Amino acid sequence: MKAVYLEQHGGPDVLKYGDLPEPETGPNDIKVRVRACALNRLDIFTRMGVRGTRMEFSGPHILGGDTAGDVVETGSEVTRVKVGDRVVVNPKAACRQCDYCLGGDDELCVRPGMLGSTRSGGYAEFVSVPGTTAVVLPDGLSYEEAAAIPTVFLPSWTILVRRAQLRPWETVLVVSASSGVGSAAVQVAKNVIGARVIATTSSEEKAQMTRDLGADEVIDYTQEDVASRIKELTSRRGVDVVLDHVGTDAWAYAMPSLAQGGRYGICGVTSGYKSELQMGLLFLKNQTVFGSFMGRMADLPRIVEMAGRGVIKGVVHQTFPLEEAAKAHETMEGRGFFGKLVLKVP
Repeated sequence: MKAVYLEQHGGPDVLKYGDLPEPETGPNDIKVRVRACALNRLDIFTRMGVRGTRMEFSGPHILGGDTAGDVVETGSEVTRVKVGDRVVVNPKAACRQCDYCLGGDDELCVRPGMLGSTRSGGYAEFVSVPGTTAVVLPDGLSYEEAAAIPTVFLPSWTILVRRAQLRPWETVLVVSASSGVGSAAVQVAKNVIGARVIATTSSEEKAQMTRDLGADEVIDYTQEDVASRIKELTSRRGVDVVLDHVGTDAWAYAMPSLAQGGRYGICGVTSGYKSELQMGLLFLKNQTVFGSFMGRMADLPRIVEMAGRGVIKGVVHQTFPLEEAAKAHETMEGRGFFGKLVLKVP
């Protein structure tokens, strides 16, 4: 099969396009003929070997987690999908054996696998994945849009719907709304929950695209003092919920903007890991700060159904042919895009 793979860490130039053997299919696995695979920041980190992704290469490794395509083979124990189904794959695979998994909290699995990280992923014509991670696509939902869903909508859904329990009469702050997670969070908050959405981004062009997704107000963090502007927009009350996938840079303005009883959800730290927390204000204002990595597998079918009905959508900025994966990585590192970048596999 054709694939893009790496045999060492480094820049985009370490990505090679060539032929590799097709993956084997175990009794609990399915083989998917990949049609689209979305890029994530984890792909960049893994390629570079940073932020805990350093690998000891024993052979070629294939990146790519968010994958959509056609089931071409199923293992003997697989019952949820069949050959010919169009599917999207949850890149995070729970072990299904630890106490958390057995108790229904698979998002807390202590031995999760991650497609494209702990096992070779979707930058290829074929990929083998656990059958339990696949969701059948509704008619009309394209492979490209489906691939743009899992890694951005799962944490957004987990934080806003389940953990923070955002309500329709509340206000949420979505930081860096032009990213994959940000564009997903705006839609979940507005189109699924019906809350008031304040978002931040870095240009007027991106601000207008964010408004088109449903944001009520958009703040350009390169031009305005975000905390002061939020005070104006909320009559000094602040926001009820923050969804932060940025980390250090966003914390500086988002945490001071959190209202009494506010909930601050973190699902990424692309700008840095560390910030200062004023613990006195935390308990005086009855606030909650929590983290979330991906989410429950049970939520993905609901999200895909919503996408099939047009309530939400995977926002695809640009697609690239598989052999141009290195160019796609360069585009992602440039940050001049809105939503997701997707590799297409003919």
